[in-house]
Amino acid sequence: MKQGFATRAIHAGQDPEGLTGAVTVPLFQTSTYAQTAVGQHKGFEYARTHNPTRLAWENNIAALEGGAQGVAFSSGMATLDSIMKLFARGDHIVASEDMYGGTFRLFDKVYRRFGLEFSYIDMTDPTRLADALQSSTKMVFTESPTNPMMSVIDIEAVAGLCKAHNALLVVDNTFMTPYLQRPLELGADIVMHSVTKYLGGHSDLVGGVAVTGSDELAEELKFVQNAAGAVPGPLDCWLCLRSSKTLALRMRQHDENARAVAEMCNEHPKIEKTLYPGLPSHPQHELARRQSSGFGGMISIELGSEERAHTFAERLKIFLLAESLGGVESLVNHPASMTHGSVPPETRRRLGISDGLIRLSVGIEDKADLLRDIEQALDAI
Repeated sequence: MKQGFATRAIHAGQDPEGLTGAVTVPLFQTSTYAQTAVGQHKGFEYARTHNPTRLAWENNIAALEGGAQGVAFSSGMATLDSIMKLFARGDHIVASEDMYGGTFRLFDKVYRRFGLEFSYIDMTDPTRLADALQSSTKMVFTESPTNPMMSVIDIEAVAGLCKAHNALLVVDNTFMTPYLQRPLELGADIVMHSVTKYLGGHSDLVGGVAVTGSDELAEELKFVQNAAGAVPGPLDCWLCLRSSKTLALRMRQHDENARAVAEMCNEHPKIEKTLYPGLPSHPQHELARRQSSGFGGMISIELGSEERAHTFAERLKIFLLAESLGGVESLVNHPASMTHGSVPPETRRRLGISDGLIRLSVGIEDKADLLRDIEQALDAI
């Protein structure tokens, strides 16, 4: 009998420990393992290659994403960097033009120097992807919703084009988590996360993870994981297992609070535009309803000028001005000068990442307090 999401989150990969019966997976804080004889061990040789706590976390997230195997890394960017090591000089990558600035930086400033070729397109229109695919295209990369413009990509349609072209589809599912959206079930080959965000959920760890439905692809990623060594420590994996237990509860509250904040912002006269897939006015609202079970906790708003954006961000009291997202506490971010500062100004303008754009990561505080905080900050404009 298939178990529900919350049950899997609490139990998958987390059987009671055999020696003592401890219900929490132990923290195996070790760098190596004693062998009974030369070449004879208990499945663990060296901690860069294997760690029991890490293995439990990898099995847990694989169960939540509906994949065959999970492969954990030291950060979200280390995860993407390791995925990029599957490709070689001359390979072509198609990526959504709206994405986290650090992803663009990795592609444009690092891997382009090693001979990989990149095309950036508006992936909300699958016909543009069909036009961008080349004989050398090996990977298509997208977020959904995108960061920070909150565009929703038709993952199933994109996956169909990728499969017909024999290209891997990699989807960054950081904003939604497997509680709200499971790209592997929609045809993606690899789903990745910055675990630092919602999966960790408490702003107290840095990590990343990739999940795939293919054992062969997982083994390729594990080879890179071991060879390049960008692995998480056991404490971070232990914290991830702790956080997984409450993921369903936290995401329900993030989603509920964000819907209320988005509705308020959408009606406020001082806000020119509210970008949130849960609003019926969002251009991909129906697609978001179809491919996910909720809309998440991320909202972007346009305030019209850099001065107004700075005033708003600095006047907020509960929303903290900070990088990152997805923690239990609410955060506010100015993408043009913070998370997307590495994106060229002309590209930012074309995508709509203006100096007046603000990104909100809506936490799980009392909804009424968040609404009051936004209201008083808007009063200062």
